[in-house]
Amino acid sequence: MRHLIAVLGLLLVPLTPGVAQVTIQIGLPGINIGINQPVYPQLVQVPGYPVYYDPGAASNYFFYDGMYWVFQGDSWYASSWYNGPWALVSPRYVPVFILRVPVTYYRHPPAYFRGWQPSGPPRWGEHWGNDWERQRQGWDRWDHGSAPRPAPLPVYQKQYSGTRYPRAEQQQELHREKYSYQTRDAEVKRVEEAHFARGIQPEQAKQQDQARQQDQAKQQQQAKQQDQARQQDQARQQQQARQQDQARQQDQAKQAKKQPPTARAPQAPPPKQDKGGQDKGGQDKGGQDKGGQDQKKDHDK
Repeated sequence: MRHLIAVLGLLLVPLTPGVAQVTIQIGLPGINIGINQPVYPQLVQVPGYPVYYDPGAASNYFFYDGMYWVFQGDSWYASSWYNGPWALVSPRYVPVFILRVPVTYYRHPPAYFRGWQPSGPPRWGEHWGNDWERQRQGWDRWDHGSAPRPAPLPVYQKQYSGTRYPRAEQQQELHREKYSYQTRDAEVKRVEEAHFARGIQPEQAKQQDQARQQDQAKQQQQAKQQDQARQQDQARQQQQARQQDQARQQDQAKQAKKQPPTARAPQAPPPKQDKGGQDKGGQDKGGQDKGGQDQKKDHDK
């Protein structure tokens, strides 16, 4: 092993083998955890699950969503190549469809699997404790009819075995060139990114993803606040315009009250009368004019 790797408390630790196609080591040089797949495995789909397993493997060997998974020595390991280098994955981040694989498909189950129902998944909550059970709540409840389709197998790797098995630094380039499948499971994607990055832990990838989501949410919140501010400003301007209009109307009403009433047209004065009761037209108070009275006097004579 080229580097000494501390695994306690880490989510994912790259494990660089001394000889990639022969042994996988962890922690200290010379410690073999028993994973050895010198040729491409014979993978068979688990019925009703998007997971493959190797019936003839000397380990609990699976394939899911573009990556290989091995349960060995009470730990989970993952790799994008069939014989490593492998990475240790914390139980907290093992994909749920791997956890759901029934006990019967573990070719070398640990002793504590005994007595568990073969057609059901391992009782991980009993084994890993209540904290894990709370973190992965609902992992064993799902609609079997809605399981995703299994990912295509990276069969291009069959041509790489023995001395042709690529070194770790070559694997990423070959995988990207010859395997176009894109992972769908968020947990697998984090493990894959960390596996290729050689030093970026899935926890860090998750934190980066959360940071991006928080930044997007912050930007959306700011845009929402700006939109609300614009709406409030428009409503305030409209309110001010209404108030100004009302003030103008009130001012006009006040000015109208202050103006004097419109002057009436002068009427013609009544005809003037003399002291004898006759007006200038010759009529006396009885309504007869002087000519009528004189004719009466002449007739009497």
